[in-house]
Amino acid sequence: MAFPSKVDWATGDVLTAAGVNTLAGNVNLLAYLPTNGQTGTSYTLALTDVAYIVEMNNASANTLTVPPNSSVAFPTGTQIIVLQTGAGQTTIAAGSGVTINSSGSKLKLTGQWSAATLIKRATNTWVLVGDITA
Repeated sequence: MAFPSKVDWATGDVLTAAGVNTLAGNVNLLAYLPTNGQTGTSYTLALTDVAYIVEMNNASANTLTVPPNSSVAFPTGTQIIVLQTGAGQTTIAAGSGVTINSSGSKLKLTGQWSAATLIKRATNTWVLVGDITA
């Protein structure tokens, strides 16, 4: 799936019917979040997970790790949704030098079908919001 690229408009540019159709298609594409299904007991986020739902599907406890910026340079503002589809509880772990802030320092999804969003706020600083527990 290709995500739309930024279009720079210049004075005098004319928006044609074809251009309107392209813009409409891009808006629809932005509403779609593809999934990255993971079935193991551990997974480390990759740059290809940006704007994806990472599904953790395992019957055993599993861990999703947020790597340091030196390993994977996610842009500040990146959002990644984590969805626990399996019965095994998903824990969000910070890689070396990474800080994950959350309400009450909670870093686990509450159970099967719960979800949370990781948001990158600075170089090695993320926030986790959603259906989380200690």
